[in-house]
Amino acid sequence: MGCAQKIIMENLRISLVQSNLYWEDIEKNLQHFTELTHDVKTDILVLPEMFTTGFTNASERMAVTMDSAPVKWMEDLSRKLDALVIGSMIIVEDEKYYNRLIAAFPDGSMQTYDKRHLFSLVKENDFYTAGTEKIIVNYKNWKISPLVCYDLRFPAWCRNTEMEEVLVFIANWPEKRQKHWNLLLNARAIENQSYVIGVNRIGEDASDTPHNGMSAGYDFWGNEIVLAKDLQGVFTVELSKKKLKEHRERFGFWKDRDTFEIQ
Repeated sequence: MGCAQKIIMENLRISLVQSNLYWEDIEKNLQHFTELTHDVKTDILVLPEMFTTGFTNASERMAVTMDSAPVKWMEDLSRKLDALVIGSMIIVEDEKYYNRLIAAFPDGSMQTYDKRHLFSLVKENDFYTAGTEKIIVNYKNWKISPLVCYDLRFPAWCRNTEMEEVLVFIANWPEKRQKHWNLLLNARAIENQSYVIGVNRIGEDASDTPHNGMSAGYDFWGNEIVLAKDLQGVFTVELSKKKLKEHRERFGFWKDRDTFEIQ
């Protein structure tokens, strides 16, 4: 389990890594991301959903274990950059397959989140097991809620019940529904009075489905603070805890929110 970091940071740098993915080629993707991120200076590095394979239902063939080389690659990258590294890959555990988000800390520890909402439109739920618990990542005195792709459409699951300061969504979101992607990221920021970061891929997958990226960040007002458009690269934005705190104190909408339990 990841541990809360003792370093307190007023500002937090988050780097969005938007890239094409090599279809079901773990080694090539790892090499590509090694080159793409080698000189990044940041606090948190965010990779797309299933960054080692692209979004595939070949769970049995492409799955790796938690002690595999791709997971170690994330650990090594975190130590090298001295940054929290977030991304998801296909993990097999107890004969079940998960679309698992991994948050790798520079001290070698990690936290994991298994995607809750599996994309039934392409039968993801037939090949993967859904997660049941959210996680809160505490890093440099910031509370971060990491979520995966389709989770974005379910505001109850995304609700900042523990006053999270940053919601991070990683995705393989297709171009034909890009309008929904940016509108929903914006909505999650406004309703939760939180920063929201969304990292998507570019390029076509094996079914020729185009992805145009549009990775983005929004502040607590819903203002766009970074937009990667359809470009490949690393896009870094700096978040202000002071501004977020002042906003929540001035506009206490969060005090009037409903309480509920998710079954």
